[in-house]
This record gives sequence, C-alpha cells and structure tokens, in this order.
Amino acid sequence: MSKLVWKWHLGLLFCLKNTFWLDISQMKTQKGTGKLLSPAKILPIIGTGKIFKGVFGMPRIPRFFMDDPRAAYHIISRTALPGHDVLGPEEKDYLLHLIQWLSQVYFVEVYGFCIMGNHFHLLCRILPEDQFSDEEVKRRIRLYYGRKRKIYFYEELIKKWRARLGNLSRYVQDIKQRFSRWYNRRVDRRGYFWADRFKSVIVETGEALLNCLAYIELNPVRAGIVGKPEDYRWCSLGYRSRRGTGKDFLSLNLELTSWENKTEKERFELLREFVYGKGGLGEPEKGTGKFFRHRVKYFTESLAIGSRGFVDKTAAKLRKFLGIKRERKGKNIKGVAYKDIVFL
Repeated sequence: MSKLVWKWHLGLLFCLKNTFWLDISQMKTQKGTGKLLSPAKILPIIGTGKIFKGVFGMPRIPRFFMDDPRAAYHIISRTALPGHDVLGPEEKDYLLHLIQWLSQVYFVEVYGFCIMGNHFHLLCRILPEDQFSDEEVKRRIRLYYGRKRKIYFYEELIKKWRARLGNLSRYVQDIKQRFSRWYNRRVDRRGYFWADRFKSVIVETGEALLNCLAYIELNPVRAGIVGKPEDYRWCSLGYRSRRGTGKDFLSLNLELTSWENKTEKERFELLREFVYGKGGLGEPEKGTGKFFRHRVKYFTESLAIGSRGFVDKTAAKLRKFLGIKRERKGKNIKGVAYKDIVFL
C-alpha cells in the first residue's frame, strides 16, 4: 500500500480521534480484498467530530442536532492560544456581554454558562421557530443591527432571518467570531482565536439538565479559583447571585415536575442547594456535590445524556442520519442524583 494512502487514513484518524462512533477495527482492510474501507464507511457525522475544509479537499461535516423540544445542548469551546489564563477579567466581561446580548437575539433559552481562562461552557436549548411572529423576528433583527441602521423588511428577508435565529451553530459562531475580531483588534494580532469547532453534548431537559447545570457551575471550584461558585462572577450561579432572579437572559425553566409551581427565586434556591449537595431535589447529600468536584467526562465527552428512552431515541436517529447499522445503547452514570440517567 502506498505511503500516500496510509497518510490519508492516518490523518483522517487523527482528526476523528475524539469521535464517539469511531471504531478502530474499521481501519482494517476489507476481508478478501486487501483494500481499506472507503471513507464513506468510516466517516462519522456527529456534534463533536471535526474535519477542516481544504485538508482533504472536503467541506465541514454538518452537525447532528435532535429535532426534539426536550433536547438542550452543553456547548464547550476552547481557545487556540497557549496558556490557562488567555481570558482575563476584561475578556471574560466582553464574552459574557456577547452571550447575554446574542441570547436575546437568537431563539435560544440559556440555562447556564461558565467562562474560564481558556474555554467557556454554555447550556442552552433552541426554541421552535414557529412560536415567534414576524413582528418578533423584526424586533430581534433591529436588536442585532441597532437602532441607527435602516432596515427594509420583506418576506424573503424575514424567512432567511427566522432560519438563522433558530440555528444553534450560527448562534455560537456569532459569539465566537465577534469575540475573535474584538480580541485581535485589541492586541493587534491576526489569526484564529478559537481552537477547532465547538463540542456539543445533547442533554435532555429535566433531571439530566439539572445535573449538567450543577456540573458547569462547579467549574471554578474544581479549578481551585474560588471556594463557592457564587464568588465567581463569570458563571451563571455567580451572575444570578449578583443580578437577582428577575427578567434576564437566563432561564431556570428546566422542565422539572417538582419545580413547576415554584417562583424564580425558589428555583434559584433549589439549584443552589442542589449544587452544594445539601438538599433540594434527588439525594444530593449522598455524594452528588462531592462527585461533581471532579471532572466528569460524561458531561463533556458523551454524545447524549438523559433518560434511557431519550438516549435510545437519540441513538436511533443518529444511526439513521449516518446510515450505519451498528446499534448502541445508553449506559448508566454512577454518582449522579438520579439512577435513571444514562449516557451515550
């Protein structure tokens, strides 16, 4: 086999090293032919995969998103610059400003965030496009461009923007690109600021969403920056502690049955108690808080987290999306407050 062919396949394997569905056995030759499997048979298309345009003469792979109102997303994006403190206080403030502003432009419901020194976490859900009127779309376009810009609205423009505002990839891309331009101008540099494409884990609303949110809130505690998440102003718990629970871009509508009749203030207290492992929902006193003080790969490297029915449904849709036959089932997560939460 020529060196060029092996370099192609090794390069492809390197780009897909973090992909959940990649099976190393697929790199073996087809039985009886002596030829490698075709790229179409080994190329996954999932939220965490990454292929860069131009490397193999192929465009970016489209992301897999669940067409399900229960599907939220844990977004993780890292910087390309070396060091753990690339994002200082001023950079974190501006990134938070962008998240806050664009979350009111796009059709998203944001549950939590955490901005660290070299990466950020965002927990959100895309809202159905059809629940927004044309007038609401116009209002959001004006919010995006500002009052000074004159905009002539017509049917095709509204249709185009409606699709854009309901696109999770465009939402995250907008945040990252605007921050990159601001940062490069500020330090007089050129080039990429963010590394790779962002990671995304599909999280079912309800108990899984609560657990994922608690994990995100404890990022600065795990890093040893603060002793309490409320003391860190660039995480949602710290933000809520300072700003209160009034009308804002953050939501605590986690779709928990026991929270339905609670006020926002009561939900905030339940969330805080859950994060600290002192009470609230489930059985956090039996180790949830201690468990989340360590890095848990299920919340950052899985494909999906939720109830067994939700995760199995996600796996089935993904298999259809990829056109593959291999079946996977959700696996139990040890340490979370709910025994029926599984991951894929």
